[in-house]
Amino acid sequence: MNDWQRKSPLDWETYVNKLVKVAAVEKHEYEGWVLTVDPVSASIVLATFPENEKVSISFVMGHAVQEVEILREGDSDMKQRLSRILAPEESKSYSPEELEKRKNNLKTWLETNHIPVAEQGELGRRLCVAGVLTIDPPYGPEQCSSSNEIILSRVQGLVQGYLEKQQ
Repeated sequence: MNDWQRKSPLDWETYVNKLVKVAAVEKHEYEGWVLTVDPVSASIVLATFPENEKVSISFVMGHAVQEVEILREGDSDMKQRLSRILAPEESKSYSPEELEKRKNNLKTWLETNHIPVAEQGELGRRLCVAGVLTIDPPYGPEQCSSSNEIILSRVQGLVQGYLEKQQ
């Protein structure tokens, strides 16, 4: 096990959103912005932005890393650019007011259809359906969570149908 692999996830986190040069085995060198470091394998995920091309992602396996040198800190623009790489295209940010409206509309619709629903959490942002399923912001089918797959599937279908009618 090399020194890089012995680091903790908190140590690796200090490299995220920074431009680094990675020295690897067999005199290979890689340069790029650190998107993340895999906590199990210590592999580094690097992003580069070649001119007139889409982003390029490369992986340096943890066992091959010999040294990592920070070349530059990422500014807020770069941090946003890096965060958008892994965000789904359709992901949309909602204002707190929009989220509250979405939550209340979904809750009202569920109650109208005789589905027991309650608000949970400190701010009441999570919806709990029948005590066995939760729906987190922004309250779509992907945000439904339950250990009961049958209930999960059915409620996801209901939420999807509800959202389609809203459009």
